Amino acid sequence: MTDARTVIQLAHEGALSILTIHRPEKLNALNALVLHEMRLAIEELRGRHETRVLVVTGAGEKAFVAGADIAEMSAMRLEEARAFARSGHVTLDALEQLPVPVIAAVNGFALGGGCEIALACDFIYASENAKFGQPEVKLGVIPGFGGTQRLLRRVGVAMAREIVFTGRTLSAQEALAIGLVNKVVPQAELMNAVHETAALIAEMGPLAVAEAKKVIREGEGRLLKDANTLEIEGFAGLFETADQKEGMKAFIEKRKAAFKAE
Repeated sequence: MTDARTVIQLAHEGALSILTIHRPEKLNALNALVLHEMRLAIEELRGRHETRVLVVTGAGEKAFVAGADIAEMSAMRLEEARAFARSGHVTLDALEQLPVPVIAAVNGFALGGGCEIALACDFIYASENAKFGQPEVKLGVIPGFGGTQRLLRRVGVAMAREIVFTGRTLSAQEALAIGLVNKVVPQAELMNAVHETAALIAEMGPLAVAEAKKVIREGEGRLLKDANTLEIEGFAGLFETADQKEGMKAFIEKRKAAFKAE
């Protein structure tokens, strides 16, 4: 399955996996093949228990993903456009629902579908040359891969409206200021910064991290009372795991925990 992919590269470095969108000659623009191969890679990751953190990035220094492939989209009719949007949603939903944390390492342009991929990740680190935006209205359409909904949940409804309605491009620093991005670093330091954070996460209890991700995701948008119920059950359930016993025993014994995701 890995060898059959042509525009998605999946590499593993111990507990860290890196998914690279690899169409540098097209600024990594999204098309049907990219979405299909992303789903294959995500399915492969679901079966790889060694992975504790996934990093999603784009090939080259100019773009994370510059958007969807407009040449492919331009001739679509209604049903084709609906199918393309659904394919994007299925792919990004699968990415978002991975049990491990997913970090977007944004180098260069993250526009349209590229911004939507980054939004489907748990958080975003960006290089200083990164650019973000949902410019679809300039083409007479709207974001189709979850941009209108994930963006408002990330930056608030008023800011999301401004970004989508104007189609304007945001600098990395602007994206940082509104909470779209977690960290901005020089381009040469982007992957080092991502690796440092990924390594820190990988040392934590993997079942606890997965449960925290699930509770945060499922609690978003719920009434606080209902969301807190999710937290209570998630907290209590972890006391049935060997990792909880190991983590607390290691703390008492003043040593590093040896988690086994059990």
